[in-house]
Amino acid sequence: MNSPLVSHAEISPNRTTPRNHKIDTITIHCTAGHINVRALGKLFAAKARMASANYGIDDQGHIALYVDESDRSWCSSNAVNDHRAVTIEVSSDEKAPYRVTDAAFSSLIYLVADICKRNGITKLRWHNEKALVGQENSDGELIQNMTLHKWFKNKACPGKYLEERMFEIAAKVNALL
Repeated sequence: MNSPLVSHAEISPNRTTPRNHKIDTITIHCTAGHINVRALGKLFAAKARMASANYGIDDQGHIALYVDESDRSWCSSNAVNDHRAVTIEVSSDEKAPYRVTDAAFSSLIYLVADICKRNGITKLRWHNEKALVGQENSDGELIQNMTLHKWFKNKACPGKYLEERMFEIAAKVNALL
């Protein structure tokens, strides 16, 4: 099942069907350039690009679906992460700190909360520790269930703007949960 918050869908051929792990992680990305959901869908539709995301959010806060949640997107430069994570590309400035609009940020909060609710993620956890990826506590819950693209590839993604707001994102999502 995918998010009912989606206003546009354009399924990318760049995916693995089905994913091989239950969804228990969220990975937020920045687009490094202002792009609307239709244009982003066209980029992900190009097979030669070999990239995709489950969702995209544009500057106006519109949400698009590019890869069904039941499938793995090709987004984080790490198959293990992409099999367990729902990946979200958020339209941003072209240069550091890769700021996103207030509308995009607001939609991001609601989308992540929706993903968590539908996939049984009862609390979004962020510690900013790459070493915690995939680590579980004594109750079998992930200690940290948000990851960064830059942990898997030498990139700035998700950019300083979103990275510095990960604690805020977790808090706002948890308030909705």
